[in-house]
Amino acid sequence: MRLVQFFGARDRVHAGCSPARSTQGKTHQRSLNQRSPRQTVTAALVLSIVGSSLIPGNLHAQTVPYCQQSQTAINQKEMLRQVAAKGNRDAQKRYANLIKQHAAGLRACRRQTWTQTQAIWIRLYPCDVKSGALEAVLDRIVDRGYNQVNVEVFYNGKVLLPANDNPTPWIPVLAGTRAEKTDLLADVIRKGHYRGLKVYAWLFGLNFGASYVRRADKQQTLARNGLGQTSLTANTIPGLSVELGVGNPDEAFIDPYSPQARQDYLQMVQAVAKRQPDGVLFDYVRYPRGYGAASVASKIQDLWVYGEASQQTLLQRAVNYRGMELIRRFLGRGFISGDDLKDLNVLYPNEREPLWQGINPTRLTTSLPLGRRVSLLQSDLWQLSVAHATQGVLDFVNAAVAPVKRWGIPAGVVFFSDGNLSVGRSGFDSRLQPWDRFPSSVEWHPMAYATCGKANCITAQVRRVLQFAPRGTQVKPVLAGIWQQSVSNRPPLEVQMQALQQMAPQIRSISHFAYSWQEPGSDRDRKYCQP
Repeated sequence: MRLVQFFGARDRVHAGCSPARSTQGKTHQRSLNQRSPRQTVTAALVLSIVGSSLIPGNLHAQTVPYCQQSQTAINQKEMLRQVAAKGNRDAQKRYANLIKQHAAGLRACRRQTWTQTQAIWIRLYPCDVKSGALEAVLDRIVDRGYNQVNVEVFYNGKVLLPANDNPTPWIPVLAGTRAEKTDLLADVIRKGHYRGLKVYAWLFGLNFGASYVRRADKQQTLARNGLGQTSLTANTIPGLSVELGVGNPDEAFIDPYSPQARQDYLQMVQAVAKRQPDGVLFDYVRYPRGYGAASVASKIQDLWVYGEASQQTLLQRAVNYRGMELIRRFLGRGFISGDDLKDLNVLYPNEREPLWQGINPTRLTTSLPLGRRVSLLQSDLWQLSVAHATQGVLDFVNAAVAPVKRWGIPAGVVFFSDGNLSVGRSGFDSRLQPWDRFPSSVEWHPMAYATCGKANCITAQVRRVLQFAPRGTQVKPVLAGIWQQSVSNRPPLEVQMQALQQMAPQIRSISHFAYSWQEPGSDRDRKYCQP
């Protein structure tokens, strides 16, 4: 297996520019944010307000910023939806017609807008199987001008598959409810398409969930570091979750080299692809990140390469027994010594360099002093170990993407732009996320989540990705925030987007994290209701 050339020198970050905040559409957007999710109306009231003469043939949001619907159109559709859900046939017909008109208007608006695709990330709940619930959510997404929704399908050890058609070891999201046989993923794809939305499936990658790794037959799949810790026992920061950045105890990272883990994951990917989403996005394609000093990997024990499969694969990178024994001693102690080299001369007198894949034997001539040879070998062993760790992530990504491509479905990877940085003289960001070596044939979704109170640090993250993206790569940034409001030391979404447009006008697709941030009331009601 060819080892990657590690990305140690690629740590430049450049500043962008931050335009003045626009107030265009401020009143309209505030009405969107404050809209009550519990509006109720009578059929008579709807039919008196929404007569056929009040539904124009070209009702869309071209005159409203970011392709959002006007408040009048929003109210009309919501009232019709409520009455239609009660069985009123006239309202059902008018609601269906209005949905089609909004879909057509959204398509027309997006064709004339900088971001031809504007997506939003969302988690579905058991409550969404209730009559009209999913329709209400998707209508809200269209009303906000989004034409794509990224639905969380695999997360925290749960999968959005029906209990009677779940060939995976993970727990269905609807398990234990009366609706556990409902195919909510297929439903959201169908109802999203009806509204002119593309529907992407969003899957966690190396984060398999605590319920998976706690099973007796899955223990060997866990990623481990040199202290014997797993992501469940180490003090780690899993990253931004849907709960405003709170670490999730249900998260657990697996060894990317584990054949059992890969087999289980591919089985799940196949089940998702069979439902024909418009795309599949792979998140958490990295290792966990620790607190403080543990956020930097500077020695072999910091790397998550001590899982059963990872260790075995690393040893197999040796090209002779001499090299294998050196790797074994380096893994065990974290260093090698002159005595180790003397031992190898006795154990394997007929074996010389090269010792392992990627090594440069010309640097290790026998004329070098012993101490110098030890220093060079130890440096090479460290670089080999880091490259091995990152290669595990790359191999996992390539394996996950393959079945999606066979279905003819676009695939994408979600990553942190700073996840592949070198730190100091020989350290690396402990996430070891080699996104600059992800396939250029898949979509790149960099999470530009910087928090400096302005937009320039956010655009700097996207700029760095664009610098390293091969020609033709589809770069689709992910922004975190809320319309017309600053949150978590990030400016409002429109400020971020305006700065990004100035910096990278060639970008045509962007997404926003997340629906739960923009519609906290709706998300809370759906999360805690009883299906």
